[in-house]
Amino acid sequence: MFYSISLYVALVIFIIGLVYKVSSWFFLKISVESKGASTRFFTALKGIVSAIYSVRILTLLKVFFLDVIIQRKILQEDLLRWLAHVLIYWAFMLLLIMHALDSLITSTIFPNYTPTINPFMFLRDLFGFLVIVGLCLAIYRRFILKAPRLKTNVMDHYTILLLAVIMLSGVFLEAAKTGSYSIYTDMVEEYAGIYDAEEMRPLTALWVENFGVVSADVQGPFEDELLEEGRELHEMSCAACHSRPHWAFMGNSVAYSVRGIATALDNAGIHTLLWYIHFLACFIGLAYLPFSKFFHIFTSPLSILANSVMNRDDSEAVNIETRQALEFDACTHCGQCTSRCSVGIVFEQFKNINILPSEKIQSLKKVASKKDMDREEFLHILDGAYLCTNCRRCTDVCPAGINLEDLWFNMKEGMFKSGYPEFSLLSPLSYYRGLMRDTISEQDYKKPLTQARKAITEGYDLIKDDSKVISISAHDNEFKDESLSSQASTFKDCFGCQTCTNVCPVVANYENPKEKLGLLPHQIMYSLGLGIKELTLGSNMLWDCVTCYQCQESCPQGVKVTEVLFELKNLAVDNASETNA
Repeated sequence: MFYSISLYVALVIFIIGLVYKVSSWFFLKISVESKGASTRFFTALKGIVSAIYSVRILTLLKVFFLDVIIQRKILQEDLLRWLAHVLIYWAFMLLLIMHALDSLITSTIFPNYTPTINPFMFLRDLFGFLVIVGLCLAIYRRFILKAPRLKTNVMDHYTILLLAVIMLSGVFLEAAKTGSYSIYTDMVEEYAGIYDAEEMRPLTALWVENFGVVSADVQGPFEDELLEEGRELHEMSCAACHSRPHWAFMGNSVAYSVRGIATALDNAGIHTLLWYIHFLACFIGLAYLPFSKFFHIFTSPLSILANSVMNRDDSEAVNIETRQALEFDACTHCGQCTSRCSVGIVFEQFKNINILPSEKIQSLKKVASKKDMDREEFLHILDGAYLCTNCRRCTDVCPAGINLEDLWFNMKEGMFKSGYPEFSLLSPLSYYRGLMRDTISEQDYKKPLTQARKAITEGYDLIKDDSKVISISAHDNEFKDESLSSQASTFKDCFGCQTCTNVCPVVANYENPKEKLGLLPHQIMYSLGLGIKELTLGSNMLWDCVTCYQCQESCPQGVKVTEVLFELKNLAVDNASETNA
């Protein structure tokens, strides 16, 4: 009764969690222009049907075999991790289907199923053994070998601990039941209808001799006649339900090793305690599966299959967004993307966990879920997003098939629309965003630049108001040498010939460059020489400069004009960041 109630409660919680997680893929907003959940659901359904009833089904079958069944990507990258992953993944799935859900699945397929007969008894131990070997490999890789940049979080500890409890308690429970005399007597009374100890003696002798039962009263060696009589009783009452326990090689080995204390353990009811530990761990694991890292046993294959037939050019935008919501749950936190990240080494200098792709994906999920976070946390996520060079290494090696490059890009576009002043034009993102310009509306494309310029020039209004009196203060004098390198300090050699302005292609692009740019290159050198911070950092010329170096190459005084503009740009961002903090 307890078993049945616990199983159905766990299944109900599992189904509720499954529905919640799947529905979240249609509600989670990756972009500001997200469609409604119903629209996304029916569009996804349409996409699934069209993929199945088209030539793309061949691609799905190929990918399912190579990347879901064989786990090709993991094998290509790391044999040890492939072994750990395959052993845990497939052995646990088979154990879940054949043993944990035996009353729902195995007994339906095999009407005469009993867990104590072969091949089921042997397969149960075999699958459990493979999971334990896989767990040992995973523990060795994470905690002993310590793969570079591999981060282990609470969910990883929970996964390893829960699996270990389920596997080990199952083995010890099997061993305790094998040697338990009390379980044996209960079974004989219920199924064989023998209550008298003397009548049970032949059968008990056989079970002590061949089935590992430990009895304080019936001990060998036994006469052949007694064993033969016991064998006849066994054939009549027990043979259909029990195979020799040596087929359960793990449990039988443990039972044999504790035979000396088996009676004491039996009297203490250790098998009952282990039963509760094992089944509660199993049911807790089943109920919590949709909310834990375990959920990737379903979502990773879905992600692999979806990405094999979807791309930005041919797929519906709403389906790409739904796929990306699914990808958040498909991440196994294996760290493969982080190990291959081209900017991962930066984490050694700047301890921002969001630099690492395997950690950043969890932060981005928090952003998409609209969870509360303070400004500092959000800015840390932005830093991790901007440092990404979009080298695609993470996407190429992800064993779950997650298109991380697209995910980073879409999430960054979503954050651009959040209202914060993002200074992305100094990061590698500005170049990649330019390459992706055709996928972004003109208004959205300009928004980050407009926000950044507004945040940077806010308060620097001398250019806008000609009536203001410019004063040279002590603070202004200090600005002339503030945070400038030796190259940028060459502005001091400028004698105002205006060559830099005359050769500048940006200046030549406008009929009235002063109105558009604020200050021209030579005027920036003037204001810098005078130490007028507000005037210098408020110029749009800093942001329109295309770094063609013509000004610098043409300067007769050797002023490093381009370097000056670049450092002033950084200084303007620093000042704006402090102001907006």
